[in-house]
Amino acid sequence: MDAYLLLKWLHILSATVLFGTGIGTAFQMVMAMRNGDPAVIHGVARAVVAADWIFTTPAGVIQPATGLALVWLSGTSLTADWLLLTYAAYLLAFACWAPVVLLQMRIRDLAAAAMQAGVPLPARARQLYRIWFALGWPAFLALAGVFWLMVTKPDFG
Repeated sequence: MDAYLLLKWLHILSATVLFGTGIGTAFQMVMAMRNGDPAVIHGVARAVVAADWIFTTPAGVIQPATGLALVWLSGTSLTADWLLLTYAAYLLAFACWAPVVLLQMRIRDLAAAAMQAGVPLPARARQLYRIWFALGWPAFLALAGVFWLMVTKPDFG
């Protein structure tokens, strides 16, 4: 396998892991929060945070690195319209994802404290969840847009 095909495979794999982990962990978090049990929320949030560090973070680093290498190897201009949109969408997704990780950790910690004290989930955890949920939509749509741009490479000129 030549370098271009290896990079392309890594790029597609990292995009799949990034998108798949994001949507999978988001679903788990939504379902746990709907359940309302601090023990369930703590367990799920703990796993979601771990998944972000184990899967999402490496994929989020590999994705742009392999993308830029593919652009260079293919001779495509770094300022092609579709790439400029891709950069913007990827940065939007990252700008939403970074605070989401911190929110997940805070929700996890609040759920753990509630679980240990034998009390319901505090209102603050639900407030943080609403922010988390709101940030998830632009990140999801941005990454879906990145997939579309990667596949179609539209010429806007």
